[in-house]
Amino acid sequence: MREILCITHKYPPTIGGMEKQSFELIAGLSKYYKMHVIAYQNGENKVLWFSLLKSKIETCLKENPNIKLIHLNDGAMAAACLWLQKYTDIPIVATYHGLDITFPLGFFQNSLIPKMRNYNASICVSAYTREQCLNRGFDAETTRVARNGVDTSMGDIAFDPAIKARLKERYGIDIEGKNVIITTGRAVKRKGFSWFLRNVMPRLDENIVFLMIGPLGEPTFSQKAVNTLPENISSKIQLMLGTPSDAADVAELAATNTNVHHLGSVPYKDLVQLLSIADLFVMPNIHVDGDIEGFGLVALEASIRKTFVLASGIEGITDAVIDGENGIHMPSGNADAWINKIHELLQDKTRLKALSEKACEYTRKHYSWGVMVERYREIFEEIMEKQPSNR
Repeated sequence: MREILCITHKYPPTIGGMEKQSFELIAGLSKYYKMHVIAYQNGENKVLWFSLLKSKIETCLKENPNIKLIHLNDGAMAAACLWLQKYTDIPIVATYHGLDITFPLGFFQNSLIPKMRNYNASICVSAYTREQCLNRGFDAETTRVARNGVDTSMGDIAFDPAIKARLKERYGIDIEGKNVIITTGRAVKRKGFSWFLRNVMPRLDENIVFLMIGPLGEPTFSQKAVNTLPENISSKIQLMLGTPSDAADVAELAATNTNVHHLGSVPYKDLVQLLSIADLFVMPNIHVDGDIEGFGLVALEASIRKTFVLASGIEGITDAVIDGENGIHMPSGNADAWINKIHELLQDKTRLKALSEKACEYTRKHYSWGVMVERYREIFEEIMEKQPSNR
């Protein structure tokens, strides 16, 4: 059995899309390879972890001379492990998710990316991310696409009708006789949440309730400090840290509309049920220079729960939401189009249910973690086959 080393700083128990992808990839590959994993564990000092990373990798490679491939699970790892290019002749593959290739910092774009191009292969989570790599001089032949997956078992969880009562008791929200649209995610500007609240919600029918799920709260001391810096500096720091840069606008706008309810972060069991009671899931992303949506996992989670998706047809979202299959692409920033389509779909629940069922089947067939793992395995096997037999 061939041996592979995976290096990642996005891994459970930390919760997030990249963490889930990293875990499922390693778990899936373990069926075919002997896996060695160097992963950041939540609770560790991350600065210390990065400072010890080089010695951990060196030790692992010396103790396991049969390792045939090294996988770096995002652009941060690709940048941190550039020294490996001179240290070993073992093939190295890096995965890119979006922002980790477009991050608008001169040193990163001009000094690090030219060196990151020299890895044996690059794997992008979407065609759009691949396009961004190619625009930066990556080799077209060795820059591949392996789309992320979704936990299809999420769709097998039985619906709990008590969720409506819990929603009323816990959050004071009564959705009886209402149409429900929902969205999930951090309140960063590219998600388009404040745009949607400002331009779409005030013009929707009064019986439409909008549920928003995701971290939103009082900014921390460090976030407040970052906000005092000049815009060109603070925006880059916010991108790097993933801070909810749109949170203040979202909170202010949500407070002015009685049909908008921001629930904050919710338990997973409630998230699953809330997705099921919604009529529509919206992903109203807008373009933000330097910050892209690399994929769109949340749309797949909604789809697997049979909630139909309307998503801006931009960037990596188009690899997660296939227009006419598991959702509809909407023109980003076109409020009239969003309003008309939402009203149209909510006025014909029979058609909407049929669309939701079809979308769920499509997502289940094309976006399982198993499909993603097989794509990685195909790429890894091709790369290892090219190496001399003595490595």
